[in-house]
Amino acid sequence: MSKSIIELVDGLSTNNMTVSMLRSLDFVIPGQWNNLVGFENTIRTVTGETDENIIQQVGERAIYLYNDRSQGYQRAMWLYQTVDRTDKALGAAALANKVGEKIPLLGFLNKVTPKADKAQTIDLTLKLVVELLAFCQINGIPGDSIGDFVASLSDYSGESLMRMVALVCVDGLIPFGPDFIQKALATLDRTSPQELEQNSTFQNISSDIPGNNSATKLNFIGESFNSVTGWMSDLVVSRGLTPQKVVSHLQGFIEVADDKLDYLAAFLDVSTNYYEHTGTQTLARRLIERAVAEI
Repeated sequence: MSKSIIELVDGLSTNNMTVSMLRSLDFVIPGQWNNLVGFENTIRTVTGETDENIIQQVGERAIYLYNDRSQGYQRAMWLYQTVDRTDKALGAAALANKVGEKIPLLGFLNKVTPKADKAQTIDLTLKLVVELLAFCQINGIPGDSIGDFVASLSDYSGESLMRMVALVCVDGLIPFGPDFIQKALATLDRTSPQELEQNSTFQNISSDIPGNNSATKLNFIGESFNSVTGWMSDLVVSRGLTPQKVVSHLQGFIEVADDKLDYLAAFLDVSTNYYEHTGTQTLARRLIERAVAEI
């Protein structure tokens, strides 16, 4: 990794398109997500410490743990970054100067086009698999520990819970509609290993996905996504989530017509990096919690 954990946490934005999007999703889990930025500030917030000596010790230990390649922290960070950065170059530069403005989406339709359903499905399911893989890396358990991951979801909170909420809302409900789970599973069933191999995200993270070949990796992706369908369904039902409800909250910072939701999904794809942003926050929190426990 080219950047230290300090640089990564200090470099998190306090107000950009990603932050605006995540704040607009606060209605799903009110007050759960705080945009924690800055390494020292994160240490103080997570530990509640005011003693400068202890804060420094915690910071040094967290840095040591992150730099230790026998631990999985750097790999988890790479996974969060990679799943966000793939396929987002299109239109990103054009959108960068619009950050903070209320954007009429129609003006960008010539720069951002919706993905085909199959590509969108693969991206959705790969993001879920990256969450599972990063969870395993952070916790030092085998990458195929689906059961441990599913069990942990009931304990998800803060930035980790917000990431899963955004996955359901932005990569599920908006592009596919209320029956996104069934659509994704059906599309996965019709996806061949060869089609999976053509996906740029899969090409980047393939070596991290359990399986000896693309066919077994595709099975793992399907099994992973299927294992979380109950949790996702409960979230949608318990919060009364619909595409229209999600979009109505997003319209605090972006204007979009109801018949352009597939374009909105593509727009958010290229203009936000919520996996990397919240993933960095999750990683910093886990490192600091472990550092405190070890000091």
